[in-house]
Amino acid sequence: QVQLVESGGGLVQPGGSLRLSCAASGSIFRINVMAWYRQAPGNERELVARISSGGLTDYANSVKGRFTISRDNAKNTVYLQMNSLKPEDTAVYYCAAERVPYGPIESGPTAYGNWGQGTQVTVSE
Repeated sequence: QVQLVESGGGLVQPGGSLRLSCAASGSIFRINVMAWYRQAPGNERELVARISSGGLTDYANSVKGRFTISRDNAKNTVYLQMNSLKPEDTAVYYCAAERVPYGPIESGPTAYGNWGQGTQVTVSE
């Protein structure tokens, strides 16, 4: 079993920045891909970014050029640097991890069996 603990959410003004962290513990050998998803009220959970154990990355079109996912394998931690935040980025952000093939098409949230508790990000004046 893998435990994921997120931190770093909060309230920020439009144009501001936040950095989310997700620390993994437990059966780390069971995971290779780590990802950030988000879910706004009334919306489905959507992929924000994902990263393979080798550092390959993939982003949702809505965050490309603004968000950066990175990973410290020695610390079993994945980060999401969010810049130029917009009100539409407001959501609960979830960290996910699994041992899945890192293919050109992301498998969707059902492919991940390990999730964090979520951290709220609110972008507002």
